[in-house]
Amino acid sequence: MDDGQIIGRIDELIAEEHELRARAVGHGLGDAEQARLRAIEEGLDQCWDMLRQRRAREEFGDNPDEARPRPPGQVETYRQ
Repeated sequence: MDDGQIIGRIDELIAEEHELRARAVGHGLGDAEQARLRAIEEGLDQCWDMLRQRRAREEFGDNPDEARPRPPGQVETYRQ
């Protein structure tokens, strides 16, 4: 996945997240929608992590295509 594809996926996930959050106003979300929102948040974290990995590899002369997605549990526990 190249940078453009990752950014496209981020845009898709953000649009879906906004749609779910808009639906939640006033009445909340059902269990399935809450689970989907958590999955979207994890997916976004993974995408941003992958993009950072690719850009760091490129900056230091390494092949950005060697960046690999990390498990949600790993990217969810990063300190900012």
